[in-house]
Amino acid sequence: MAQDCVFCKIAVGELSAQVEMENEDIIAFRDIHPEAPVHILIIPKKHIASLVDVTDKDSGMLGRIQLAAAELAEKHKLDRGFRLVTNCGHEGGQTVEHLHYHLLGGRQLTWPPG
Repeated sequence: MAQDCVFCKIAVGELSAQVEMENEDIIAFRDIHPEAPVHILIIPKKHIASLVDVTDKDSGMLGRIQLAAAELAEKHKLDRGFRLVTNCGHEGGQTVEHLHYHLLGGRQLTWPPG
């Protein structure tokens, strides 16, 4: 756990969040500043700063994030479509230095995103 990382604190229960799903590797919770009717963050419990910092050892966890996104999309009836995105680095829009994916849906999403 990174000492000052807000997502690490959520992962270990030091900070509360509206949890949607949790297992030994990942936790998914509602974004506090939603950009869509469904806006869920899916994070590894292990502190990884960004997607560029993953290693081969993280491949199983990355696959479980994809499976969790599909399960959450089904749970929230996002059968008309959704977006799963991760931002990397400052210019990519990453604001928390802990790998996280945004599951967005429940409205028409536009392209390009921003």
